[in-house]
Amino acid sequence: MEMQGILPSQALRAFIAAGHITAFGDRRVEPSQVQPASLDLRLGRLAYRVPASFLPGARFRVEERLDDLQMHALDLTDGAVLERGCVYIVPLVEGLRLPAGVSARANPKSSTGRLDVFARVITDGAQAFDDVPDGYTGPLYAEISPRTFSIRVRTGTRLVQIRLRRGAARDTDEAVRALNAADPLLGGAGAEQLADDIRGGLPFTVDVQGEASGSGALAARAGMPPIVGWRARKHAGLVDIERVNHYEPLDFWEPVFARKGGGVVLDPDDFYILATRESVAVPPTHAAEMLAYDTSVGEFRVHYAGFFDPGFGYASAGGSGSRAVLEVRTHEVPFLIDDGQIVGRLVFERMAALPDLLYGRDIQSNYQGQALALSKQFRR
Repeated sequence: MEMQGILPSQALRAFIAAGHITAFGDRRVEPSQVQPASLDLRLGRLAYRVPASFLPGARFRVEERLDDLQMHALDLTDGAVLERGCVYIVPLVEGLRLPAGVSARANPKSSTGRLDVFARVITDGAQAFDDVPDGYTGPLYAEISPRTFSIRVRTGTRLVQIRLRRGAARDTDEAVRALNAADPLLGGAGAEQLADDIRGGLPFTVDVQGEASGSGALAARAGMPPIVGWRARKHAGLVDIERVNHYEPLDFWEPVFARKGGGVVLDPDDFYILATRESVAVPPTHAAEMLAYDTSVGEFRVHYAGFFDPGFGYASAGGSGSRAVLEVRTHEVPFLIDDGQIVGRLVFERMAALPDLLYGRDIQSNYQGQALALSKQFRR
């Protein structure tokens, strides 16, 4: 009997070889796209500007809806700019021919979320974003909407990723408690108390004192309050997705300092980068996902890019002390967020087998061992 759970890197390669994951035209799926528990997806040649986000519905293909909705097309071959505040549909290079019993879920890559780029995957007949049904055969599309910065992309740019799963993979609260007891999933002060509050996932809290950023002691010596986050400048300019360690952070971001009395006030519809107080460790037996929006803890979204691969933050994979970075946007009214406040939960899913790659140790991982960190496009 085939193992149930998230398909690991070696299984993804086998799916590529068997034609269950395809590439259109004369392209092939590149080895570097395979991650420990996910596959990076690439933008195709054209981006279609549309007036609004949409789902095709059970009776329609995305291509049919584009015939009615597209305003104009951009050729991405040599690069093109996707403007902030606009919505684009881009056919992806990869497609799927999933066997029965295998489904998939998509998410933006970490760098995509940290740039405040709203990116989701759509399939033909879709009635929900990012979910690929059991046995799906057909093309994949990305809906892309830059919220703060306009971005330059090109054919082959990787903004989204996909996980394949066979059967049920998500652990119950009882299983997460047992996993945490055997090998702690959170580190730092208060982690044991948080483990007592596992309800629909493992809770995590926000650092607005500077502990997770590592800036507290340095700031104290300089007589300055520590930097606890970054707020995006709304009219800063263009970010080329392919440029790494290139842009000066202060040209695009304003530092957020710890306040006397504690807490940080989030302004409506501003975009913030914050970090968790706790370090996160994902064992090789599991993958994790951060729930993006939980109204029980406040009217704000804490994560656009929610996948954590096996090995993230794991000591043997070089990740001891890795914080989760939060991409935060509040809605409607200003919101005071306090240090140590629960802002979301991590859910854990079982791997179908141990991956032959681990995040950080075996691949070029930009965020292993991170504290408070902007996307890889900005200078460290």
